Amino acid sequence: MKLAFISDIHGNAVALDAVLKDIEKRGVDKIYVLGDICFRGIEPKRSIDFVRQLDTDVIKGNADEWVVRGVEKGEVPDPALEIMNKEREWTLSQLDDESIEYLRNLPMELKIEIDNIRIHAFHATPNSLFDVVLPDESDDKLKEKLMEKEADVYIFAHIHRPFIRYLKGKCIINTGSVGLPFDGVNKASYAFVIIEKENIDTSIVRVDFNRTEVINKLNNSDYPNTQLLKNILNFVG
Repeated sequence: MKLAFISDIHGNAVALDAVLKDIEKRGVDKIYVLGDICFRGIEPKRSIDFVRQLDTDVIKGNADEWVVRGVEKGEVPDPALEIMNKEREWTLSQLDDESIEYLRNLPMELKIEIDNIRIHAFHATPNSLFDVVLPDESDDKLKEKLMEKEADVYIFAHIHRPFIRYLKGKCIINTGSVGLPFDGVNKASYAFVIIEKENIDTSIVRVDFNRTEVINKLNNSDYPNTQLLKNILNFVG
């Protein structure tokens, strides 16, 4: 069974399209989406439509929650609060009521079992959409934050920095980000898992996408924080 876990699309439908085409070429049997579908990107509606057309299991991320109810004080640095709510308002203006309700009703976690391999998937941690667990966290911190429920594989997203680690015989995977990678590699990222006869093969896949097309879309829009997104896509600063 070939599985793909994608997350943190952030309205980058160009990158998502490239990832879905790569997934199709690999003969993936099932795709799972771990949240942050449309906020902070130039094509929020198209991104949601892509995800909904997959007819698959999708969970909520912090950015999906922000679309529904706004960014609250204490969730981001104070200087960023105003502009992020402007970005949220712009995102809302691009969505219909059905799309917003879809985000509102997304579940918070996935429990998957295939060939006796148990997978626990969530956006940030099992108990929070906002906690940050970085690749270099201590073993104790990983266990405390991520491994609350019994599983063989723990898969999460949120930090936009993909990694795979093993702890006490368990596998921990971060998918990285489809739309806004933060690790200095200018390619989309997703997790690829193959389960066969209780054996597990895991990898991080990087997929090139047309950044120029995304930047041109930003330049021709009234998005309220265009330069930040362009900087992330170009890895400037």
